[in-house]
Amino acid sequence: MKLIYRIALRLSLTLLPLLALWATLFYVIITAEINDEADDVLEDYSELIIIRMLTGQELPPPNDGSNNSYTVVPVTEAYAERTPHIAYLDAEVFIPEKEETEPARILKTIFRDRHGRFYELTVATPTFEKEDLMKTILIAVVALYLVLLLTVIGVTMWVFRRSLDPLYALLRWLDGYLPGHAVAPVPDDTSIAEFRKLNAAAQQAVTRSEELFERQKQFIGNASHELQTPLAILRNRIEWLLDRTPLSEEQTGELVKMQRTLNHAVRLNRTLLLLTKIDNGQFPESSDIDLARLLAEQTQQLEEIYRSRGLRLSLRIPERFTVRMNETLASTLVGNLLRNAFVHTAAGGRIEISLSDGVLTVRNEGTAPLQSDHIFDRFYRNSGNPDSVGLGLALVRAVCRYYALDIDYRFERSAHCFSVRWK
Repeated sequence: MKLIYRIALRLSLTLLPLLALWATLFYVIITAEINDEADDVLEDYSELIIIRMLTGQELPPPNDGSNNSYTVVPVTEAYAERTPHIAYLDAEVFIPEKEETEPARILKTIFRDRHGRFYELTVATPTFEKEDLMKTILIAVVALYLVLLLTVIGVTMWVFRRSLDPLYALLRWLDGYLPGHAVAPVPDDTSIAEFRKLNAAAQQAVTRSEELFERQKQFIGNASHELQTPLAILRNRIEWLLDRTPLSEEQTGELVKMQRTLNHAVRLNRTLLLLTKIDNGQFPESSDIDLARLLAEQTQQLEEIYRSRGLRLSLRIPERFTVRMNETLASTLVGNLLRNAFVHTAAGGRIEISLSDGVLTVRNEGTAPLQSDHIFDRFYRNSGNPDSVGLGLALVRAVCRYYALDIDYRFERSAHCFSVRWK
């Protein structure tokens, strides 16, 4: 999940309990305020009734148009002593005029007249429906939450997007960076100190990486070049010993093993030298290459070499498909892709080669997918084939990178599938 979306999610989850707490406090405060106002009205009304009753004046009618109602009931002294002299409560009262019950705020008070008789006065005034208030507040809170959430998230994402533009620019630059390739300087169009420091660190890391990569290329190139002569001398001397010297069967076997190992080292050295030349861009000359003809020729050669394994081959290519490439690199690309399929297909397995719409696809049967993150790495070997040096697919990727071709690996329908697309 992107950072900005994670921030938006956390804002949403944080605002929800905060608004719920706010709604609860709002409900409590509003309820208390309404009850306080109703209590003031009840106190004034009860005071009026008590004064009139004590002075012998006429009491107001039960319904005087003010929606207030009252009852005066004589009580015993014992009742008056054990009952609070004033109490407020909420209850449902019956309204005769409406013939229905409504919520009301009630005041109960005990008073005594001049003759020492005790009375309980109950005064009621209509008040609000708490459930309706709660529903109204809930709807208002939900609407407020949505509006506030959208506003806060919108503003926050806009602010973060503007603030994090330098970071996104650096990430885009890093996505396009490849060691050994020309690259633009690290973008540094920001006045934020932290991002300037991050960009400077990235530039230093890239500079060190380029220096190490260049040293590695020089070392591999120099080592491979210097090894060519001693390897060739060793191979010639072994061949001379095999051809010119009387040897026992055991000695001949050992020399043959040495020759096989030496041939492996020669192939490895030659491949490393080729990779170095590709990385150094030492194949500038290009010509029109008929890729269909190259595929047909190399497929025929490999089919003859591996005829004893009984591989089933399917070749679907057009009469002609011309690309602009170096001939050596084109042959390296096609040869290594095909050889990889022939070498790693079990006896009697099926290989399918197709070239259509600028896409070369080589498919061979397999039992399990390869590690797609490592199959193009140098010296990656997924099988125990002693003839493999683990550089074939690395060469393929090097050529594709040299010509900016797209290469893809996937495992589908119990088959390994390599695709190279010409843009």
